[in-house]
Amino acid sequence: MKLGFTTLALFMEDNNKIIELAKQHGFEIIEILGEDPFYEKDKGEFKNCGIDMRIHAATVDINIASLNKGIRTESIKQMIQCGHYAESINANTITLHPGIIGRNEPRLRKWALEIAVESIGKIIDNTNIEISIENMPVRGKFLGNKVEEIEMIQEETGCSLTIDTGHGNTCGNLEEMLNLKNISYCHLNDNNGVKDQHITLGEGTLDLNLLKKIDTAIIELNNFNNILKSKKVIENL
Repeated sequence: MKLGFTTLALFMEDNNKIIELAKQHGFEIIEILGEDPFYEKDKGEFKNCGIDMRIHAATVDINIASLNKGIRTESIKQMIQCGHYAESINANTITLHPGIIGRNEPRLRKWALEIAVESIGKIIDNTNIEISIENMPVRGKFLGNKVEEIEMIQEETGCSLTIDTGHGNTCGNLEEMLNLKNISYCHLNDNNGVKDQHITLGEGTLDLNLLKKIDTAIIELNNFNNILKSKKVIENL
């Protein structure tokens, strides 16, 4: 498995230190957490650093499926800006969330999914980077936590997919998600099968045997020591 980690675990640490840790521990990928504070400290260190770069686009206050046109327009704009940054550092992929809805009613959900597809299409049309949509946890406000929704988004837009093992574990559909086509990479984390906890692999209910189906992955935890513990779990499979 080609393996990396998220800068969530080292958020606001020096970028050169992050690169050094990746090389020291044999990681082949770094996924940048692309929230605004990151850009304030970035000086282009990740460009041509010899590591496969991916970016998790901002999620805080972002909703590309918002029924509010102003919020949706700004969200799309920021996703496109993230794509342009990705191009500037020779990153391979940006991962996006498909959006949320205020009330989980069938009519509103269908409408929001149509808006999400339209928004993703605009982002793809205005970037030259692979756009990958992530499956979401079980909570009703999240779009894209059902296999049929992720399939629809992919078929309508031609996007790639980022499959989060923890999200799939809360929905009980991880194996189905991993069987979808055009998966760019996966987020690896564990939980109790109910709540999206992002805990160390092996400490929750995730079926670790499913990880054998994965070729490329980011360990997505907020603590670097737990990332290293998860890396050992993967190596021991």
